[in-house]
Amino acid sequence: MQDYRGAFALTHAQLHEVLATAGMAPSLHNAQPWRFHVEPGAILLVADRERSLPGIDPDDRELRIACGAALFTLRLALHGQGIRPLVTLLPDPAQPDVLAAVRPGGTRPITPELRRLLDAAPRRHTNRHPFSDTPVSLPEQYALRRAAQDEGAWLHIVREPGDRARLRDMAATAHRRQLTDAAVRDELARWTGTGPDRTDGVPASAGGPLPEPTTGWIHRDFTGGSAGSLPEDKRFEREPLIAVLTSHLTGRTGDLQAGQALQRVLLTATADGLAASFLSQVVEVPETREQLRHLLRVTRPPQVVLRIGRGYPVPATPRRPVTDLLDPRPTAEPGHAVR
Repeated sequence: MQDYRGAFALTHAQLHEVLATAGMAPSLHNAQPWRFHVEPGAILLVADRERSLPGIDPDDRELRIACGAALFTLRLALHGQGIRPLVTLLPDPAQPDVLAAVRPGGTRPITPELRRLLDAAPRRHTNRHPFSDTPVSLPEQYALRRAAQDEGAWLHIVREPGDRARLRDMAATAHRRQLTDAAVRDELARWTGTGPDRTDGVPASAGGPLPEPTTGWIHRDFTGGSAGSLPEDKRFEREPLIAVLTSHLTGRTGDLQAGQALQRVLLTATADGLAASFLSQVVEVPETREQLRHLLRVTRPPQVVLRIGRGYPVPATPRRPVTDLLDPRPTAEPGHAVR
């Protein structure tokens, strides 16, 4: 086990709590593709390539978004310990898998707003079940959009009925396209509908039922084929809030920026009593991703599509233990420390 005593002047128990909190971030199929290399003066966020999904995510874009979400939660957890984190994205071109370096920037009490988000972290779960038909209020929508802006991103709310209909068609098209790909089907089989012995993946209990194709938005089957039909009084909501996240930056930095914004949006939603799930297939298929960019009339490609509403409690997905998240390997040659 990696020895990280004394890092950031935190006790072993405190740093264990920080890393466990960081590991609560969302990721594609709950693959949790991150590791942390801890040094006395820095925590390095490292991409875990063994957890990439090349069929669905051939460019590792969603892997980096997930790591960005873990980075935001890591920052939040350090604030909870009274430490102001200083973040450098992609600190060493010679080590492309080192996505961020986080160093202590002095002490500072956590703000009430950040404390509220930190308290929400253990309660945030992707909710693939039906939501109620109670709409998300305009003040709640504003708070979500502000959360994205605070992290250098933009959250577009898709309101126009015609735009929503076109986006629904894009989701269905992307879903069908992906199911024709054997690599995508294999990854779905590997990472979803998992059993109780796994510390990753999406268990069948968290998969959720499938909506009627003619009445609702298309959702993936995360249950391993065991998704059942719904009784009439528990149908999926007709008009969920659909939001699309775009980052101001592009490339790998833009992906990490999007991930941090995504987690801030999700934790804001959780703190406000809202639930969220993903319509990821729209942005995973290049054709529909470009169509969505034109629909939004934006210059930057969309990064994440969210369904947001008022959900009922759902089971949490499993999390890897902190001992599995530690990266014991040297991250630089002797005398060539990460800058």
